[in-house]
Amino acid sequence: MRVSTSGSFLRGVSLMQQLQVALDRTQQQIASGRRLLTPSDDPIASGRALELKESLARIEQFDRNGTIARNRLSHEEASLTDVNNVLQRVRELALQANNGSQSNESRRQIAVEVRQHLDALVQIANQRDGNGRYLFAGNMDSTAPVVRSGTTFSYNGDQGQRLIQIGESRHVADGDPGARIFFQIRNGNGVFSAAAAAANTGSAVLGPGSLVDPTQYDRDQYSIRFIDAANYEVVDSSAAVVAAGTFQPGDTVAFRGIELTIDGQPAAGDVFDVSPSGHQDMFTTIDELARTLETAVSDESSRAAMNNDINEGILNIDQAIGNILEVRTQVGSRLAALDYEEDSNGAFTLILQETLADIEDLDYAEAISQLSLQATTLEAAQQSFLRTQNLSLFNYL
Repeated sequence: MRVSTSGSFLRGVSLMQQLQVALDRTQQQIASGRRLLTPSDDPIASGRALELKESLARIEQFDRNGTIARNRLSHEEASLTDVNNVLQRVRELALQANNGSQSNESRRQIAVEVRQHLDALVQIANQRDGNGRYLFAGNMDSTAPVVRSGTTFSYNGDQGQRLIQIGESRHVADGDPGARIFFQIRNGNGVFSAAAAAANTGSAVLGPGSLVDPTQYDRDQYSIRFIDAANYEVVDSSAAVVAAGTFQPGDTVAFRGIELTIDGQPAAGDVFDVSPSGHQDMFTTIDELARTLETAVSDESSRAAMNNDINEGILNIDQAIGNILEVRTQVGSRLAALDYEEDSNGAFTLILQETLADIEDLDYAEAISQLSLQATTLEAAQQSFLRTQNLSLFNYL
């Protein structure tokens, strides 16, 4: 077979180019610290590496989502703490005003502070987060949720909650609608509400009351009517008598699983109404308390009316405080979920990064050995090429 000089030259150059390319690739691997420079280096490993990077990117997004949710929930927790402090202070003022040693003037002074706390409560309900969005407006976070018109308070937000994904299969709400926090509060003791009729003329004052037998309670409306100072009857919404008895100040009136203690002396014709608990917003509760404190007391009858109204206000405030505690518990649970998911995402990220490193990262010892071998091979090929190119038949003629 005849081998031409040009063909031998080209084959030698091609071989050295291949060796140079391999050497350059190894040098790039060492410089970058990566075993895979292009997908063609290892298509299967490259595909797996791409999946791992996508998983890492999702986890990074979950962490960013968690930061957003944490900021909103931290704002909410701080606001709820402020609301609780306001309610606790108003409760203290109500107890103070309910003391018999207070005068009309001192109660009016207490009412001034109560109204200041009411204004603060409205301001907290309309608080914004760090991005200028209202905390308690639900999905309508560009609208102030609580609007006051005289003695009427209304909610202008919605019931929506944004669910933010913080894990592959986990979402948390980044807040609570204001209706749930400020408006949907059971009055009375949470089961029923008892109130003295405005036309009462006696000095009787209602206690908080309790439900001692839920199986007997049918959620009907009842009225305790005093026939005279020593006798009463209880009628339901159809005016049917369900209980009757004699009365002494401090006695407990019991019917349909309900027990109510009445102190003081009722007058003939006095009525105390008992109805299932409904919803009353905390703003109205505090506003009504302030109006009660602003009303002058002139006799035993008006004092009893004031005591009954203050007691009712204290019960409603207790329900509001309990509601705030429940919401704060939920917020705390979400913050704990964020902590758990952040730790879980961090651990999973570490595993993914280690797996990705096993696929992509370079074994430097092996690469340096290979580089040395490739450099030696290339040098030998170059020397061989030079000697081969100097060979000619003319040297032997």
